Amino acid sequence: MSTTLMHLKILLPYGVFADIKNVKRIVAETTAGSYGILPRRLDCTAALVTGILLYETESEGEKYIAVNEGILIKAGEQVSISVRNAIGNAPLGKLKAKVEKEMVELDEQEVSARIVMAKLETGFLRSFQKLRK
Repeated sequence: MSTTLMHLKILLPYGVFADIKNVKRIVAETTAGSYGILPRRLDCTAALVTGILLYETESEGEKYIAVNEGILIKAGEQVSISVRNAIGNAPLGKLKAKVEKEMVELDEQEVSARIVMAKLETGFLRSFQKLRK
């Protein structure tokens, strides 16, 4: 029985995060719990929740990537995962610290963006009021 291996692509809104060939298995966190995928599994889709994605290749062994919510699609040997954000290249123990650091930075950027948006909205409303008078 010959086993084909999978081709995993992790996509972000602004580009390709990872393009991994010769994947033996994938484990992802879905809305229904952990979901394991092997090469000969039937085609499927799954809604992903924020969590740790595990994949295993023949050459590198098990690897972990923290992913935000998104969707997983398996079609033949191709597995595509589209998420809003992903963090990888760290051992499982250090991945938590890396994720926390990234979340703090995102929170700071979000606060700054909200302040700018509030100023823009206020300026727009003032200009609109002047036009009405």
